[in-house]
Amino acid sequence: MKQVSRDKLKKKGFKRFLASIKYSLEGLIYAYRYEQSLWIHGIFTIFAISLGIIFQIKLSEWAIVFIALGVILGMELINTAIEAVVDLITLEIHPLAKIAKDCGSAASFIMALVAFVICLFVYGPYFMKVFELL
Repeated sequence: MKQVSRDKLKKKGFKRFLASIKYSLEGLIYAYRYEQSLWIHGIFTIFAISLGIIFQIKLSEWAIVFIALGVILGMELINTAIEAVVDLITLEIHPLAKIAKDCGSAASFIMALVAFVICLFVYGPYFMKVFELL
């Protein structure tokens, strides 16, 4: 059997670019529709953005907050993809499937903790000013 390079099968061009955006949005919509953790991150994202507006944080602080929020969202989407691939392979409870799912979940959890600490660094001084602790 003759093998064909994956690169030759990949389509290129503006139509493909638009299709890839469509597929990305479909993935995002799916994840928000069916993944509870994305809803939780969404609520905290709204909260973090609201605090930024209320405190009128600096542009550099906005950049840091958005990077942290974006990394969490990306990690949650990767975790969702890992879970879907594992479920595609087997719906049985298998030790390796558990490891894959648990590690994906742990990666999301670690990034959420890191983002929380980043937000403490960014918003902490503003809260201290409000409560006159500085």
